[in-house]
Amino acid sequence: MAAPQIYLTFPGTAREALGFYADVFGGELSLHTFEDFSRTDGPPGSIAHGVLTGIIDLSGSDAADGERGFRLEGMRLSLLGAAEPAILHGWFDKLADGGTVVDPLGPKPWGASDGQVIDRHGLLWLIGYEPGA
Repeated sequence: MAAPQIYLTFPGTAREALGFYADVFGGELSLHTFEDFSRTDGPPGSIAHGVLTGIIDLSGSDAADGERGFRLEGMRLSLLGAAEPAILHGWFDKLADGGTVVDPLGPKPWGASDGQVIDRHGLLWLIGYEPGA
């Protein structure tokens, strides 16, 4: 069964945000503007569809006229065990640049290592791994 795809609607910052995530996670980024898709419901240079493919897949666009950007309450993007610990620490540090560390990535009383960070674009990430991973 396929996993849900993360698709975010940004408030005019899709190019910057998806570029940031490409810098953090690597992968291939493909961006298409409203003009590319002959859309007239937003500025021609705004992103109508962007896709980051690689170890981490994300998609998104800029909000069209009348749409709002994403609002998150009670939701985290989980990268628990998604890569080797050293890679997870690197991602955490990059996501924290310009963002807010909610809980540092480190050993927890239950034996796993995890942490939470809100990146500069407002996404809350839960990153961690089990001992010996």
